[in-house]
Amino acid sequence: MLLFYSMLMTILILPLLIMLIFAPQFWVRYVLKKHHKLLDGMPGTGGELAKHLIDKFKLEGVTLKQGKVNEDHYDPQNNCVCLSPEVFQRKSLTAVAVATHEVGHAIQFNRNEAVSHLRKKYLHKAHKIQHYGVYILMSFPLVGLVFRVPHLALLTIVVGLITMLASVFMYAAILPEEYDASFNKALPILEKGYVPEEYMPAIKQILKACALTYVAAALADMLNLWRWIAIIR
Repeated sequence: MLLFYSMLMTILILPLLIMLIFAPQFWVRYVLKKHHKLLDGMPGTGGELAKHLIDKFKLEGVTLKQGKVNEDHYDPQNNCVCLSPEVFQRKSLTAVAVATHEVGHAIQFNRNEAVSHLRKKYLHKAHKIQHYGVYILMSFPLVGLVFRVPHLALLTIVVGLITMLASVFMYAAILPEEYDASFNKALPILEKGYVPEEYMPAIKQILKACALTYVAAALADMLNLWRWIAIIR
């Protein structure tokens, strides 16, 4: 009977847990895709607007390039705004909002604002935690074989969960930087005539999606961890 209730709880809770983990990423993708329709009334593409803003704010040394699909980011190491082809070449609400968000990061870093240090402080740590966590998990089968550690499966799950939760919290720690790029930098810029007034609610929604991209991706990565645990077990 206890086994039956345990299985029933797993059947009920697991889909809910998966939905909660993936919901932010689904929402981000939905919003960006929803507003990616071509709008002839837009004055320029995302790439053209980014170039204009780099010149307008006198961001000396900042370069702009077209990257790969779904590769929109600001690279502080090379001082480069990288936009995907669908943002660089397209006249859509998503294109101009994403481009302005990434230029917002360039403004942060080139002004050496306090929020620009969050990425350096936490993002590298998140990558290291994931990197070392996977190595530890991969070593567990050998450790169990040599030392015959009891309850190794439980230990594997605990270490894996700590690894991914720590990573999620690290990504959450840079949310102030992302929100600043969206709502203290990009939104005031776009409100000054770059986007018609009737589209501003959609622009705010897109900028919120841009700010949540990292955390949404980190949450989704938690399920990749469970695949690792399943393989190791």
